Amino acid sequence: MDEIVRQAMAKWPNVPHCFGWLRLDARGGWRMRDERAQHLDLPGERISHPALLAFIERNYAHDEQGRWYFQNGPQRVYVDLELTPYIVRTQPAEDGMTLRFHTGEGVGTIDAAWLDESGRLYLQAGPRTGAVDDRDMAQLLPLLQVGGRHDEEALLRWMEGDDDAEAEAEASLMFRQHAIRLQRIRTEQLARQFGFVTTPRGE
Repeated sequence: MDEIVRQAMAKWPNVPHCFGWLRLDARGGWRMRDERAQHLDLPGERISHPALLAFIERNYAHDEQGRWYFQNGPQRVYVDLELTPYIVRTQPAEDGMTLRFHTGEGVGTIDAAWLDESGRLYLQAGPRTGAVDDRDMAQLLPLLQVGGRHDEEALLRWMEGDDDAEAEAEASLMFRQHAIRLQRIRTEQLARQFGFVTTPRGE
């Protein structure tokens, strides 16, 4: 968090929180939602100013209830999440591919991985969990294996809940010579599984 933000919080500790005006979309885009967008349930206008985006992402955090927010000086601007608190993107690297969160931070070591009913991948790295940007799934699809090899038909059967215990145990994401076991998840289970609030609102 920026030091100037810490100072503002200390100077004005009782500024009311803001709800509904900021949204993180499923591709990691920040969207400003005015009253019309909120009323009509529109996605809102995408923020494109580089300095503002960097400011939001440096001061992005969550409270004890799992509500994510952007600390804008003394005011918390709570964030509506279209999918998850972080979005993961692929990035070319000299040794192949690297992964980064939408905030620009490297994903690092992947601790766990899930695949939902539509084939979207979710990754956990330390305290952060994020959905892979759907535009990047094509790069990661060849790394998904069942029974130790990439087999799209076997993967589809696994996603559909095939009860072959041996195949399920071997469903994995092979990334940088490490096999991360895949787990099934449904989109409606995301918030509960990962402990976040999709649409924070005031009491």
